[in-house]
Formats: sequence, C-alpha cells, structure tokens
Amino acid sequence: MNRKFASAFFTIILLSSAAFAQTDKIDDWVKSEMEKQKIPGLSIAVVKNGEIAKAAGYGLANVELRVASRPETIYQSGSIGKQFTATLVMMLVEEGKMSLTDHISKYIADAPAIWKDITIRHLLTHTSGISNNLYNQINMRQDYTEDELVKKIASIPLDFQPGEKWNYSNPGYVMLGILIHKATGKFYGDLLREKIFAPLGMDTARVINEADIIPNRADGYRSVKGEWKNQQWVSPALNTTADGSLYLTVLDMARWDAALYTEKLLKKSSLESMWTPVKLNDGKTRNYGFGWAFADVNGHKLIEHGGAWQGFTTHIARYVDDRLTVIVLTNSAGVNPTRIARGIAGLYNPALQLPDPREIKVAAKILDEYVGQYEVAPDFIISITREGDKLMGEAAEELKFELFAESQTKFFLKIDEIQVTFVRDSVGKVTHLIWGQGVDQEAKKIK
Repeated sequence: MNRKFASAFFTIILLSSAAFAQTDKIDDWVKSEMEKQKIPGLSIAVVKNGEIAKAAGYGLANVELRVASRPETIYQSGSIGKQFTATLVMMLVEEGKMSLTDHISKYIADAPAIWKDITIRHLLTHTSGISNNLYNQINMRQDYTEDELVKKIASIPLDFQPGEKWNYSNPGYVMLGILIHKATGKFYGDLLREKIFAPLGMDTARVINEADIIPNRADGYRSVKGEWKNQQWVSPALNTTADGSLYLTVLDMARWDAALYTEKLLKKSSLESMWTPVKLNDGKTRNYGFGWAFADVNGHKLIEHGGAWQGFTTHIARYVDDRLTVIVLTNSAGVNPTRIARGIAGLYNPALQLPDPREIKVAAKILDEYVGQYEVAPDFIISITREGDKLMGEAAEELKFELFAESQTKFFLKIDEIQVTFVRDSVGKVTHLIWGQGVDQEAKKIK
C-alpha cells in the first residue's frame, strides 16, 4: 500500500471514530471489514419490525473533499434497483396494463424471431436467454435511444431457449424498462417516482443524473494497484436504464423494506409471486424470483439482492421470518457488502450467524487440474491459475482473488460470500465449475 493510500485510509478511520464515539459490536464489525476490504465509505441501516433500529455512516462519501458518510448519503443502487423495476411491472399487471405471459412482440412489433417465445416472466426471472454480452458490443460512453438499444440487444444470439436455463441478464431488465414505456407511454423512472418513491416518502430516491446538483451524493471509487481512482464514466442514457440506475439512501431503503410487509404497493399474492423460486422448463427451480434471490440461513428465510455499478456496491438482506433487514451501501467497486450485511444480522441474532468455512491444504497436482478458463457467459470468463500453493481466480481486468479450499473440490473467497466447486466427469476430467452467492451458475471449462 503506498503512502498516499495509507494516509487517506487512516484519515477515514479517524473520521469515522470521531463521528461515532459510542461504539458497539456493529460499529466494530463494520470498521474491521472496511479496513480489510479497503472501503472508502459506506452507510448501513438495520430495520426491525419495520422500524429503524440503527442507521449510520462510516468513512468518507467523498475522499478528495473529506466528506463523511452519513445515513443521508446518496449512493448508486446497482442491481438492487431491479426489485423496484419488478415491483413496478407487478403494479402494472395488477392494473391490467401488462401481463406476465405477454410476449415481447406485443409491445415491439418488429421483435426478432428468436424472441418470439420470451415473456415478461422470463425477463423478470433471468430465464429469457437474452445474453449479458451487450456491454461488450456497445460503446459505454455513447448515448443510445431505446430503439437503438433494442436493436443492439436483438443482434446478439440467445444464450439458451426461454425457460431452459437461468443466467443473470442485465439487458433483460433494460428490456423491461423499455416495455414499461411502450405499455404506458411513460418513462419507467417517472412511474417509479409516481407510484413508489413519492407514496413511500423515499424523498431522495430517483434515477441517476450526474449533471444535476444533488446534495449528499457520494462519489464512487475503484482500487487500482492499491490506489483509489474515481469511478469510470458512462453515458447519461446508459445510466438511466431499468437494470439498476438509481440514487438511494439507506433511509429510503428502510422505508421500502417497511412497505414490503404491507399491501401499500402490491397485493399479498403479487408479493408472493415475486418471492417464489422460478421453475425452469425441466421442472427444476432456481433460488431467484422477480428481482430477488433467496437463501436459507440456519432455517431462517432470507430474501436478498446485491448490486455493483460504477464504483458502488450494495446489498439488502431481508430475514423475513425474523422481520429483520440489513441494508449496506458502499462507494467502492470490487468489495463485498453482502459479507458486511450478513455479519451485522448475525450480531443482532446469533441464529443468523454463518460459520466461516474451514480452510484445508490441497496438493499442487490437484490444483493444476483446475487451472484453465471457464465460460460463465460469452462475455464472462473466469481464469483459474496456480501461484505456488495458491489457487487464484481472475474474473475481469484488475479483479484477481484467491480461492481457499474447504475440501478437495470446494473452494471459497474470504472477501466474498462466493463458493466455487470444481466438477469432474465419469473419467475424472474437470469439465466445469459451479460458482455462486445464493444462486449458483455453471461455467464450462473451455481451455
């Protein structure tokens, strides 16, 4: 760590300590994770029975100006924005303006033939087959109209036939925003304000607009060779799509969480539909519904989602059996708010604690058999290498991580809640890996 980076980080810890002299176990846990993960700033909210039990900010919302993070600090949502898009779709379904069985062609007359079987439900559940490869095909610094985005998405072959598999698809949610516009004549962001944000008193929630003057807005950062850098710029149009382009505070999210225990926005039956695992064509299910993922923590039901975009990472974890929700918003790329949220939940309720995996040593010969490239999607390759007795993974430029073994085939990331399992065929050859964080995905070994 260079001197400037270390000095800035030390300043952050001092500032955080001064602002919150009354420390507790939550503060200690958050600060320790910030130090381990090198997070500039974050805000949390803990909501119990629909009421805020704790809301706090730690570190810096703006590193250059030394502005402290607070509960009122505004962060970019990343993909936790998908739950708002999904809720808006369900509101329109209840109003009779859309249907889960509607095909894309109902709203886009010249939709390509490969989309003929894709429904709204497929888009909501990431089972449409629409590839996540869009972002390798477009210039992220160029503005596109909705019609231009549709053509770009349509030009990429499907990853699979609708309903055949599950694969996370940001362009699928981009399409939902476009279809909402077609169905109502209104921009989805305006409808979010009208139907969700304003009624719930989510006063600072809105679609991203970097040109506007927005009080309490945090800056996003990324770490490059031990130094913080500002977030990478993308075009305004690509920062308004329905896959997760919102500004939010933890206070906004607390109001949102409280509303989900009521029928203020949706009927109970609609909420239950959103929180039901999707069933694939072969009858198997995946732990994902409409903009939400599911998990079981020691017999306690967890409904959650994370987000990552433009120098921000986010997470909301709703332990619905316990009516306990933890919200974590950070202003750093490549960090793990999920671990922080789950750690906080375990401090509030020991029954929600997850044991740390037990690390073991694996022979270098076995590690070498795992070395190679694994394709999650055409635009997402995980490279596995061995460095001495360490197994390393790399998912993107400047995003390298160590894999720790808990068995001969099962590994985990210490800075993330991700498990990686290597799978062999009947003759013992490594054919693919399974990786996941609540929802598992397969990656075929291609080299």
